[in-house]
Amino acid sequence: MISMTTTPGCVLKGTIGVPGDKSVTHRALILTALAEGESRVFGYCRGEDCLNTMRAFQTLGIRIDETPDCLTVHGKGFWGLSEPNGPIDCGNSGTGIRLLAGLLSGQDFFTVLTGDESIRRRPMGRVVKPLREMGAVIAGRKGGELAPLAITGKRLHGIEYVSPVASAQIKSSLLFAGLFAEGTTKLREPRLSRDHTERMFQSFGVPLEREDGALVLRGRPNAGWAGRTMTIPGDFSAAAFFIVGATIVPGSDITIRNVGFNPTRIGLIDVMKKMGADIQVLAQREESGEPVADLRVKSAVLKGVTIGPDLIPQTIDEFPILCVAAAVADGDTVISGAEELRVKESDRIATMAAELQAMGARMTEKPDGLVIKGLGRSGENGRLRAACQAHSHGDHRVAMSLAIGGLTAESGMTIADCGCVETSFPNFEQTLSELLTQGERGL
Repeated sequence: MISMTTTPGCVLKGTIGVPGDKSVTHRALILTALAEGESRVFGYCRGEDCLNTMRAFQTLGIRIDETPDCLTVHGKGFWGLSEPNGPIDCGNSGTGIRLLAGLLSGQDFFTVLTGDESIRRRPMGRVVKPLREMGAVIAGRKGGELAPLAITGKRLHGIEYVSPVASAQIKSSLLFAGLFAEGTTKLREPRLSRDHTERMFQSFGVPLEREDGALVLRGRPNAGWAGRTMTIPGDFSAAAFFIVGATIVPGSDITIRNVGFNPTRIGLIDVMKKMGADIQVLAQREESGEPVADLRVKSAVLKGVTIGPDLIPQTIDEFPILCVAAAVADGDTVISGAEELRVKESDRIATMAAELQAMGARMTEKPDGLVIKGLGRSGENGRLRAACQAHSHGDHRVAMSLAIGGLTAESGMTIADCGCVETSFPNFEQTLSELLTQGERGL
């Protein structure tokens, strides 16, 4: 069991980059595999989630050459995938298994998708149900509610679907199925979820339109698309840990280069600024269809805020680290409309409540969120304490959030079961150590 030990007492200083965006990498792998000819994907995420999706396409007959900096994908065209010899293991990736379920539903072969213990607990019915409405033949545990999923590829037809939740995974799964469906696929969601799939469709020339708030994909594309070179922006969700860390550790001043700045992903910036954070957005630009920026973050005193349902889709992955920021703020933070977090890698509402309470935080768990009474006004100067036994619960974002929270404690803390960090940020501990080392040197 891999553990991680925090090192409090130093400020964070310096300039860093973060891994390529996990969500964008998944989608880039899919569309380059379906392209005609060679594509080169620079700056991709080397976390296990994305590597499992890469391996899935290799199993589906796509040659992918891998170096630490670039993936070279030898696309076989729109109908170029082939039946795998065995089940495809998606590891810990909910994005991977759900997007592949949509893509593979329209193929002319049989596939089984599975994953680790966490994935086999997570709800799959939310994509299986609408895919079945499109004509997909999918079997699975509990009637298709749970993985493994056995998919018999069929001719699909477009549907008009209103998603009950704002979920980029549901939306993207149906859009990838819609590529292989006859007729029109029309999708609505209650609030706008992250739009990486829409942007990448546009970048590759896939005819996707937005009409009266709905996404409309009209039948199969008349022609395929050529391979291309693309650069993946840094993952904002990975940057979030250092944004909060530099804010809550007094005297810190860091710059994070080449961070994805997609408006559907950066709710944390809005929330942190409302809380009083000192965040400068520099050199905004666009790369491969995605907004990118550099971020400079200095330490600041935070105050509690209210985070309602409208902000949850833009902060869904940042909830654990936002809880850390709220725990050391001055005043109460109320988070609601976040029930979706109960079906992530862990029940992130219950997990963060339990772990931060063990570190001295004061919070009340609600069915759809938390009420967090910040330590800033109670005389503790916004400092958490080292927990006797901190645990990640097998959730990479919980592990990294606890590591950042531990920087405010008076003594070091060990977090158990941190191998899960490999799913999204293999070099997290090293990157954090670099900032602390530069801070210790006064750089």
